Amino acid sequence: MEEKIYDLIIIGAGPAGLTASIYAQRAGLNTLVLEKLSPGGQILLSEKIENYPGFSQPIFPQKLMEEMQKQAENLGMRLEQGEVEKIGIENNKKIVYTKSGEKYNALSLIIASGCSQRKLGVQGEEKFIGRGVSYCATCDAPFFKEKKVAVVGGSNTAAEEALYLTKFVDKVYLIHRRGMLRAEKILQERISKNPKIEIVWKSVIERIYGEKEVKGVKIKNVDTEEIKDLSCSGVFIFVGLEPNTHFLRNMVKLDEIGFVNTNNNLQTDKKGIFACGDVRKNTLKQVIVACGEGALAAYSAQKYINNIKGIEYN
Repeated sequence: MEEKIYDLIIIGAGPAGLTASIYAQRAGLNTLVLEKLSPGGQILLSEKIENYPGFSQPIFPQKLMEEMQKQAENLGMRLEQGEVEKIGIENNKKIVYTKSGEKYNALSLIIASGCSQRKLGVQGEEKFIGRGVSYCATCDAPFFKEKKVAVVGGSNTAAEEALYLTKFVDKVYLIHRRGMLRAEKILQERISKNPKIEIVWKSVIERIYGEKEVKGVKIKNVDTEEIKDLSCSGVFIFVGLEPNTHFLRNMVKLDEIGFVNTNNNLQTDKKGIFACGDVRKNTLKQVIVACGEGALAAYSAQKYINNIKGIEYN
């Protein structure tokens, strides 16, 4: 039996992958989208989105992603659940292998696999995951009602999650290794006005401790190296993102962290393999950027596919 060959396989169904699918379907490409969990990506961990154009009020990420998915499905998107283990290349054919043993073939690939929250790598972190250590305030805040928690990080995400936690907890210690936050000015102002948030400047967590659950953290001042205990029932960690590119090792060029390098047309160093969204090396991780890159990746893939098929494309 002859193997089915798709025009395009999109790996990941976050904002970038879904937008790429919308543009691919409109271009008439025979497309498959592979997603290891459910459509949405990292944005589903946020409480709300305030900077997506076209909405005068904050919008809920779940609702936005549901609408993107519905739009793609209405255009004929084929979505399958599967975690990619590795990819290969045979002449012009790209081969995708999943951890469940499935094998898919395509003329072109778009990598839109996104990122995962980076871990601190300190003693106690792994032990207390699900027992006080969390990477999603929106998911776990209700478990810490009227308690004290620590938030680690200085980004927009850390600031937003700290503010969200104040709806539930008595106290938030925002621990940041620098002397100023990287979060947007509007978020910094909200934090400074919130009486439940105390910023612990120039400090890092050395250890998370407890018995069955988190009881506190040991923090070190990066200037004085003084170590002290901070009592808390939860630790929410937002110290950056790690690209989901484990299946791309030795296949396409990655930067030192693991983000995918591309040219201006979002093509990797391998012809016919493109990347877009948070998994790509870019300067701004935002939904609108991911959507724009998804559109461009699909357009570039369409040109590549038509060239292989000998279709003239203007």
